[in-house]
Amino acid sequence: MTTVEDLLAAVRPLEGGREIEDPATGEVVGRAPEHTAADLDAAVAAARAVQPGWGALTHSQRSHYLNLAADAVEAHAEPLAVLLSREQGKPLNGPNARFEVGACAAWLRATASFELEPEVLVDDEGGLAELHYRPLGVVGAIGPWNWPMMISVWQLAPALRMGNTVVMKPSEYTPLSVLALAHVLNTAMPADVLHVVSGGREVGEALASHPHVDKIMFTGSTATGKAIIRSSADTVKRLTLELGGNDAGIVLPDADPKAIAEDLFWGAFINTGQTCAALKRLYVHENIYEDVVVALAGVAEAMPMGVGLDENNVLGPLQNKAQYDIVANLVRAATDAGARVVVGANPRADQPGYFYPTTLIADIDNNNPLVTEEQFGPALPIIKYSNVDEAIAMANALDVGLGASVWSADPAQAREVAARIEAGTVWINKHGAVDPRMPFGGAKQSGYGLEFGIEGLKGLGSPQVISG
Repeated sequence: MTTVEDLLAAVRPLEGGREIEDPATGEVVGRAPEHTAADLDAAVAAARAVQPGWGALTHSQRSHYLNLAADAVEAHAEPLAVLLSREQGKPLNGPNARFEVGACAAWLRATASFELEPEVLVDDEGGLAELHYRPLGVVGAIGPWNWPMMISVWQLAPALRMGNTVVMKPSEYTPLSVLALAHVLNTAMPADVLHVVSGGREVGEALASHPHVDKIMFTGSTATGKAIIRSSADTVKRLTLELGGNDAGIVLPDADPKAIAEDLFWGAFINTGQTCAALKRLYVHENIYEDVVVALAGVAEAMPMGVGLDENNVLGPLQNKAQYDIVANLVRAATDAGARVVVGANPRADQPGYFYPTTLIADIDNNNPLVTEEQFGPALPIIKYSNVDEAIAMANALDVGLGASVWSADPAQAREVAARIEAGTVWINKHGAVDPRMPFGGAKQSGYGLEFGIEGLKGLGSPQVISG
């Protein structure tokens, strides 16, 4: 049976490399290779050399390989989850490490199942015109540190299914997870269709501007996304950018605070708040405001936080010191301005790791930085509103719009409100529930391009009309 040590041995550099530490304990997890621009060039060249043969396979043949890859992930699920927990910090249980590895296999299978047939545009006495989608070539994928394995699969699965080959660059914070995942996937895939280059920002910049890379898929910050747009301009690369957001949730006055409290909590605190499409600012009608605050506090206080390998925990540390400081500074700014701490906001100084307590902040001004800036951690501001128009205006006031949610006992009313919110996805009585069948992407500065489903596949292809 494969162990974590086996996975680490498979991805360990022959010499040198960089130590990766567990954000919960500070212990060294393993060493990651530090690839160079020359290594990137070699990976792109190898991927480009095999792409015509891979692209010549049928959709069903490539889907067969994706299903084999899913089998391989499932066969190595537990060591992958343990490595992910140690490197990223997320607990094994809850919607965390084991959940993420399971999602990798599920997404591979779902992507393999989609049917993408030529679309007949015209079929009359004037002739036949069909819309086809052809492989682009080599896809460069740049991933984040919050869901390193799952988002890698979100990128590589449709790219491979469409007949492209892939060169991935994981976050420098979580390279071991992605290297290990790719190692497992490559036991089921043809040689050289999937490569991973591990390194710092300069490797990512080289990938984004590489003349032999035909598309970039990126999940991360808006600032980095803008840099990738600039880097890709000279080669006119196709781009899919998921740039995060500051998702709003609106609780209508007819909602039942106790009934929605746990779903609200996980909408905000999944992966300890380190999720692009997490609920990051909550607007609650004044009639039920205090009831929602109390119900949420009860859920928050019952959720154990600690080292991820402890089977009892469902919340973990922030993944890195920089993110810890962002959360701590934003909460401090809120409390300095007079906002009310309901739960949390008092990190312990006597424990290792980047643990920030689950924090609820009430009675906060909508212009406070904890509301207007993406905290990306376990701190949720709760803002009171008087009428729905006011709540919608506040939700739409920012220049990002990845996701949002509306909470109500009346689904029809909730949908009316949802239609007025500027976001790529608006959920009703849930938040962040992505589905491989449903296209996903952002509005405004949360990025452009769609992932998932048939539309996601089309985004990895080059449209071609054949008319005659």
